[in-house]
Amino acid sequence: MDKEERHIFSVMVENRFGVLARVVSLFSGRGFNIDSLNVAETHDKSVSQITLVTHGNAQIIEQIYQHLNRLIDVIEVTDLSAGTHVEREIVLIKVATDNAQKRTEILQTAEVFRGRVIDMKPASIVLEVTGDEGKLEAAINIFNTYGILELARTGKIAMMRGATN
Repeated sequence: MDKEERHIFSVMVENRFGVLARVVSLFSGRGFNIDSLNVAETHDKSVSQITLVTHGNAQIIEQIYQHLNRLIDVIEVTDLSAGTHVEREIVLIKVATDNAQKRTEILQTAEVFRGRVIDMKPASIVLEVTGDEGKLEAAINIFNTYGILELARTGKIAMMRGATN
């Protein structure tokens, strides 16, 4: 059996009602899983970019690519995993702080991950950490030792490196 691999697709679509629902339905209807999904308008308000992370063997990935290309309102599908790309994700982490020493340790640890303090209350700190999946997993593991109260992740955003036409 073919090895399963993670793939990141950039799907440029017309910014219209129902487009995202059709993309998600394509996956659910065929039993494919979406690991991460991020959608936003581009610099052109009539176009949105869907960044979609999925996994499967070569045959499944090819099927996903072909099915996405056939959807109405899809402008372009790019398998970013096939080339050199950059990817980032943001995580917000609310960490418990019950004393000054712990608060100081958390703030010093946040500096290591280039984290930003978004909110600070007597019993908690909300941090923002941006980076690749490995960096975020490491940050989550470390802050978990202090007591994570809440966590929210954006999902991946990605694009090819270098100039494109």
